[in-house]
Amino acid sequence: MNIDLRPLRQFIALAEDLHFGKAAQRLHMTQPPLTQAIQLLEGRLGVKLFDRTRRSVALTPAGEALVLHARRLLAAADELPRLVQAAAEGFSGQLRLAFVSSIAYGPLPAWLRSFREMHPDVQLQLREATLDVQLQAFGVDEIDAGFVLHAPGAAPAGFAVWTALQEPLVLAASDAAGTGALAMKEVLAQPLVIFPRDISPSLYDAVLAFYRGHGVAPRIAQEAIQMQTIVNLVSVGMGVSWVPQSLTQLQRPGVAYRRFPGARLVSETSLLWREPILPVVQRFVAHVGGERRAGQGLRQSKPRPRRP
Repeated sequence: MNIDLRPLRQFIALAEDLHFGKAAQRLHMTQPPLTQAIQLLEGRLGVKLFDRTRRSVALTPAGEALVLHARRLLAAADELPRLVQAAAEGFSGQLRLAFVSSIAYGPLPAWLRSFREMHPDVQLQLREATLDVQLQAFGVDEIDAGFVLHAPGAAPAGFAVWTALQEPLVLAASDAAGTGALAMKEVLAQPLVIFPRDISPSLYDAVLAFYRGHGVAPRIAQEAIQMQTIVNLVSVGMGVSWVPQSLTQLQRPGVAYRRFPGARLVSETSLLWREPILPVVQRFVAHVGGERRAGQGLRQSKPRPRRP
């Protein structure tokens, strides 16, 4: 049954004053229309809400039950404009966010924590996924935005892109190999542990091109999807690997990390989303952009997404 909210407001006023004249005055109306409105409400509900005598007005048990529910309904109705406005501005709703594992060892946990603190009405639905899985998820509308790993400037086409992180690839090798003493020529001769090409084609190609640029055909010993697994394989002597610098936060017995500044191997992590941008995604992009600038201690303009 659809019930107009105005009769409920009139009912609450009378329930609080228990006097038709006072309630009518409070509602800026005359008494006869108020009496008629209450009678119509009782007729629609099929119950008697007030016991009336010439000297008194009292709530019936049905009327007392309606007071509680009517107040809740009216409070929700009064809150509705704020809730709708909050959703329109990205301060509430749901954000379905995917991410590659490497950024989870970098700034992402701090970004998520501060975003939740500042936007408590946004429900975060997180999903760890590689680039290929994220592209499929975008295709069936399972995610709203995603952090992906790729070579610099090689973000997938068809998305709005915000560059979240650019960092060098560092060597992960068994510490038994004496990582600090290895020359580049010796590093390139080691078996290589790497991710499959389909989860980040541009970065995979960049690593292999780096080997070929040194006149070496890489010996791929093992492929693994997750960066954590790659580091674990390195720890048991399966080979060496080039991983984003953030992964140095992942400490494993038997693994040492070393940076080769002259290698010029760089990875880029970007946040992707479809246009038109959802308000909650726009709010998240603005937030993480501000967090990154604050972390760098720089005064910069707001991040502007680039569109490949």
